[in-house]
Amino acid sequence: MTHPIIRPFKGLHPRKKHAAAVAAPPYDIVSAGEARRIAVGNPLSFLHISRAEIDLPDEIHPYAPEVYEKAKENFDRLIFDRVLVRDTRPCYYAYRLTKDSHTQIGLVAAASVAAYESGHIRRHELTRPEKENDRIRQIDALSAQTGPALLVHPDDDEAERLVAEIADGVPICDIKNRDGIRHTLWKTADAAIHFRVEKSLGALPALYIADGHHRTAAAARIAAARRGAGASDSCEYFLSVIFPARQMRILAYNRIVHDLNGLSIAAFLEAVGRCGLVTPMSSAS
Repeated sequence: MTHPIIRPFKGLHPRKKHAAAVAAPPYDIVSAGEARRIAVGNPLSFLHISRAEIDLPDEIHPYAPEVYEKAKENFDRLIFDRVLVRDTRPCYYAYRLTKDSHTQIGLVAAASVAAYESGHIRRHELTRPEKENDRIRQIDALSAQTGPALLVHPDDDEAERLVAEIADGVPICDIKNRDGIRHTLWKTADAAIHFRVEKSLGALPALYIADGHHRTAAAARIAAARRGAGASDSCEYFLSVIFPARQMRILAYNRIVHDLNGLSIAAFLEAVGRCGLVTPMSSAS
C-alpha cells in the first residue's frame, strides 16, 4: 500500500477552557524535579502524562513499568473528564508560535512512516536505543502519540498560503505560557483544503526532521512490529508539526554547568573530552 506523505487525523486536544492548565513543556527538556515543581497544584498539567514519575515515589526509575501505567491512568482520567476531547472528523491543524517579534506558523499533520523509511522525510541525528524504547513504551501504554516531531519543509509560497488559510478563523486554543511564548491552534475538516495541502507538500523534494528523532524512530519501530498483524494503518503515521524553513528560528544549544558533582575542573574537562572536542574560549560571547 502506498501512503501519502501526510494525512489529516482526528486530533485529541484540550477543551479551550482547559488549554492553559494542560499545556506543559516537552518531556525531554525538564528534569523530574522541575516537572514536579511546574505541575504542583495542577492536576491537569500534561506533565502528569509525559513525566508520570512525578506522581510516584522519588526513587522510581523514569523507565519503570509503573511510570507508563501511571501515564495511562492519568491520560484516561483527562479523557474521561472531558478535559481532552477528540475531533469527530479528520483535520489538519495550523499551529502558530509567537515570541516577542518572531512568529512562525506550521501544519500539524500525521506524517508517513514509509516516507521516513525511504528518506523522503530525512533525518540528521543518530538515536539512543534506551530513549527509543522509552517512547515505544509510552506510545504502547497510551495507544497515542503525545508529542509531535518537528519537521521543516523547503520554502514554498503555496504551502504557506494554505496554512495561513487554515488559520483564518477562530482558534481552538490560544494561550501564553510561562516563558511568554504564545501558542495558537486552528483546525479544518474541509476536504478541499486537505487535497490542496497534500498536493502542495507531496510535491516538495523532502521534509527534514529538525527535532524529534527518537519519537520518529520509535513510531517507525512500532509500525514495523505491527505490520501484518491486522493493526490499523494509523500506526503507519506519526504526529508532526511542519514549519517552512524561512520561518524557523533555531536557538543556540549552549549550556552552563553550575555544579561539577565533586569533580575537579581538570577531571571534568577530561571526562567531557572523551565525548567530543573541548576548545577553550577567551569569552562567553
